[in-house]
Amino acid sequence: MPRATIAEGYDISRVIKGGWHLAGGHGEVDPAAAVADMAAFVAAGITTFDCADIYTGVEELIGRFRAAEPQLAQNLQVHTKFVPDLSELATLAPAAIDARIDRSCARLGVERLDLVQFHWWDYETPGYVEAALQLTRLREAGKIRHIGLTNFDTPHLAELVAAGVPVKTIQVQYSLLDARPETAMVAFCQEHGISLLCYGTVAGGFLSERWLGREAPALETLTNRSLTKYRLIIDEFGGWELFQTLLETLARVAARRGTDIATIASAAMLGRTAVAAVIVGATNRAHLPANQRIAELQLSREDMAEIDAVLAQRQGPPGEVYALERDRTGPHGRIMKYELGKPAA
Repeated sequence: MPRATIAEGYDISRVIKGGWHLAGGHGEVDPAAAVADMAAFVAAGITTFDCADIYTGVEELIGRFRAAEPQLAQNLQVHTKFVPDLSELATLAPAAIDARIDRSCARLGVERLDLVQFHWWDYETPGYVEAALQLTRLREAGKIRHIGLTNFDTPHLAELVAAGVPVKTIQVQYSLLDARPETAMVAFCQEHGISLLCYGTVAGGFLSERWLGREAPALETLTNRSLTKYRLIIDEFGGWELFQTLLETLARVAARRGTDIATIASAAMLGRTAVAAVIVGATNRAHLPANQRIAELQLSREDMAEIDAVLAQRQGPPGEVYALERDRTGPHGRIMKYELGKPAA
């Protein structure tokens, strides 16, 4: 498994095992099976896991894996998130931040967090700079190894960098369907040595053979928020017909390469400027061989030219990273859950 260096002395697998699918809403989770699957991923070279303090039960599952497999866990990097609830932004105090970081450490069974990715729901509520600086102080105190962001746009990323926050990574939705990071963020990150960690590269499973040649599903028929989220992105991209053209193109490339659509879609993103890794939403190890191949597959100029010819027809999504999702009155923002940080450890 190829690796990427995101800070001096700290490297990660270029494919990251995501944790959102283990948080519920995607089917029942068997803890013992989840731990066994984690062991299989680490043994296969996918040693970097992504989770969050608001992914119910996921930090605890990774902590359980650490305890059950101490030898394998020595090779593990865990990227968690600090996501204060929308209702607490206006009153968020340093002590509350410290408590949340301590809670993540306890859940994961560690004394220091490898990477904390900070999210702030509402820029109109002040305090995000102060919160990021408190994370910086915790880093200086040895509680956090590195600081990242998630779903910040470029102007607010730049504000935090200017304030002295040592941002090493930013996790963003970035895929063949969603090129918003290319508006300004990619150039900024390249200039400042910040690595992009991409989620949504298979659009919740829409970028797969399963949807090739099918009619567009109605939003109300979709079974989870992930599918709803990416179905909305397909509309922004240019609609179902253009999406089907993209799938047909990816299927041709995949056939030439002896692989599948999802692998091609993720491998294409690893070739983008400033991208260090892609995050795969793995519920279990069923797709582990394909996940391993993502970072090994080298797409040719001809492959990418064929894909880019379709992408040249896309209409959106428009604007900056996560701008559509920040509108809590719009379709993208209405499906978000804003109060997931309070459950007791």
